[in-house]
Amino acid sequence: MKNTMVINGYKAVIQFDPEIELFRGEFVGLNGGADFYAADIEGLKREGATSLKVFLEMCSEDGVEPVKAFSGKFNVRVPPELHADMVVAAAASGKSLNQWVVEVLDREAHV
Repeated sequence: MKNTMVINGYKAVIQFDPEIELFRGEFVGLNGGADFYAADIEGLKREGATSLKVFLEMCSEDGVEPVKAFSGKFNVRVPPELHADMVVAAAASGKSLNQWVVEVLDREAHV
């Protein structure tokens, strides 16, 4: 997946901040914020590991579960025309709309 990095099993999104000329990493899926900055890949790995360690220690001290729980359910609003096209695409694939959407999302999320 582009613009992501896995550090000690946790996923972070990486972006370049042109104002400070550094890369910024931010862990996602956590019950709080944990970000880090560096000028290069090795620095991101090092700073990310440090930021994650501090975050996990704070969670442990506070008795907080570090990882968000996801239900697997969410609502998506799409234009009516797109909804109709999705129903046709799902039916043409021999799938329910839900099955079709899950397959498309899975494919796109694991690029």
